[in-house]
Amino acid sequence: MLEAARRRFATDGYSATTVRDIADEAGVNVALISRYFTSKEGLFEQCLVGTADDLARSIPENATLEQLPDLIAAQMAGASIGDRPTDRLLLLLRSSGDERGDRIRRDVLRSQAERLAGLTGRPVDENLVLRAEVALCATFGMLLVRLSTGIEPLTSASEQELAGPLRDLFRSLLQA
Repeated sequence: MLEAARRRFATDGYSATTVRDIADEAGVNVALISRYFTSKEGLFEQCLVGTADDLARSIPENATLEQLPDLIAAQMAGASIGDRPTDRLLLLLRSSGDERGDRIRRDVLRSQAERLAGLTGRPVDENLVLRAEVALCATFGMLLVRLSTGIEPLTSASEQELAGPLRDLFRSLLQA
C-alpha cells in the first residue's frame, strides 16, 4: 500500500489522489487504508516519514563530509527508472495542498539539510543550513535530470565520474 501511495502522491499529487486509487493500485480493499492509516492524511504522513527514513538510512550515521560525495555517487549510479527513486524525491518536493503534510515535508527537508550541515564539524547556523539546502537541491536535481531526461554524459556517468563533480559541489558549498 505504501509503495502504491508514494507513487500516486508523487505523480498525481495529494489532492488528485484518492484512497480508492491507491487501494486499486495496491490490490487491496479500501477499508485497509482506514484500518492501518486512519485516513488519506495519515497515509500521506506515513509516506513522507518513510521517505525521510529511507533518505536518512542512505547516509550512515558515522559518515563524514569527505565520504558523502562517494556515497551519493554510488546511490545515483545504482539508481534506475525501474527503482523509482524519483517517486520518493517528487513526494518530498511536491506541495500537497495539505498544511500538515506540507509542514512534515518541510521538516524532513530541513532536518536533512541540518544533518548535512552537521557533517562539516562547524557550528550549524542559518547560513550553513542554507548552503546545505542548496547542496541538497543540486543533488536532487542532478538525480531527477539523470533519471528522467537521458541527457549525456550525465545519464550514463559512472559512480567514479559522478563523485568528482559532487565532491566539488560539496567542497565549494560546505567547506568554505
